[in-house]
Amino acid sequence: MTYSVEIKELQLNFGAVNVLQNLDLNIHEGEFLVLLGSSGCGKSTLLNCIAGLLEVSDGQIFIKGRNVTWSEPSERGIGMVFQSYALYPQMTVRGNLSFGLKNARLPKAEIEQRVARAASILQIEPLLDRKPGALSGGQRQRVAIGRALVRDVDVFLFDEPLSNLDAKLRVDLRVELKRLHNQLQNTMIYVTHDQIEAMTLADRIAVMKGGKIMQLGSPDEIYNRPRNLYVADFIGSPSMNFLHGELVGGQFKVDDMVMPMTGYEFTSPQVADRPAVIGIRPEHVVTGELAQKAPLQFDVDVDLVEPMGSDTLIYAKLGQHPFRIRMDGQARVKSGEVLPVGIDPSRASLFDKATEDRL
Repeated sequence: MTYSVEIKELQLNFGAVNVLQNLDLNIHEGEFLVLLGSSGCGKSTLLNCIAGLLEVSDGQIFIKGRNVTWSEPSERGIGMVFQSYALYPQMTVRGNLSFGLKNARLPKAEIEQRVARAASILQIEPLLDRKPGALSGGQRQRVAIGRALVRDVDVFLFDEPLSNLDAKLRVDLRVELKRLHNQLQNTMIYVTHDQIEAMTLADRIAVMKGGKIMQLGSPDEIYNRPRNLYVADFIGSPSMNFLHGELVGGQFKVDDMVMPMTGYEFTSPQVADRPAVIGIRPEHVVTGELAQKAPLQFDVDVDLVEPMGSDTLIYAKLGQHPFRIRMDGQARVKSGEVLPVGIDPSRASLFDKATEDRL
C-alpha cells in the first residue's frame, strides 16, 4: 500500500538529547492527522523534519512514495502554515499569495488563476489589495493558509496555526479548516496542544510524549479506549477520575469499595490479579434517576460547584479520593451536600499500575 507520508525509524538528536526516538508513522492519502501533545513532546519537531527544516539523525521520510529524507523543503511537495503567519508586511495580500509562485517562475496567467482560486476558497477576495497590517488575526491566518494553498501541493503541514487567535476566532477557523479539508481532500498534518482541536479536526490522532507516539487512533478510540494511563489523563476536560486499588477476581477494590467489572472489555481473556488503576470520565458519572439504575452506585461529598452554562462541573470526594462529575448546566447542586451517583463499569478504563498499560 502506498501512503501519502511514511516515516520509518526516525531519530533526531540534539547532542546527547534524543528528541525523536525510532518513530514510525504512516499517513493515508487524504487523511487529516493531528499530532497532539504537551509542550516539548516532539510534535513540532516531527513536523519540521517532514518539512525538511530539520536534518534527521537517522531514519527515512517518504512523501508520495518518494524518499525525501535529504531533499530541500522546496522539493518535497509540501505547503506549510506557521503559528506566526510569516507574512511579508510590505506586500499586499495578493503579493503575499503570489510571491512564491513568481519565484518559481510560473506563467502570469497561472499565478492569477491560483491566487483567485485560493482567495475564493478562503473567502478573502475583498482583502487582496490590503496589507497585513490592515487585517485582523483571523484574516492574517487565512492569508497564511492561502500561501500554502496556492502551491497546489499534496501535503499540507500546520504548526499550531490557531494558537495566536482569541477563543471565538479559534472556533470559527477550526470549522473553516475542517470544511477546507472536506473540499480539497488533501493530506493534512496538524500540530496542536489543544485536545478540542484534535478531537474535532482529526481522522486520526497521534498522542505524543517524550519523542514517542503513545497512541495512534481515531478520536473515538483515543477517547473511549486509551491505550495507557498517559493518554487517558491527557484526553478529556476535566481529565479522568483515577482510583488506585487492585484487581481481584475480576473485581476492582479500592478502600472498602468493591466494583464488579461486569461488561468491561479486557484486552486479554485472562487477566491476573494485580495492583491497578481505574479511570472514570466525569461525563460518564450519572446522577438522579439514572444513578438509581446504574450497575454501580455510591455517594460522593460535594466540595465545589462550577456552573459553566451548558455544563456544571462538580468537584467532590469519593472517600478520600478527589472525584469530578460533569452534569447538565441546569443541575442544582450545592457545596456540602451528599450526592448519590452511579457508573457503568463497561465505560471505565482499567490500567496496570506498574506498566500503566490498559488491561
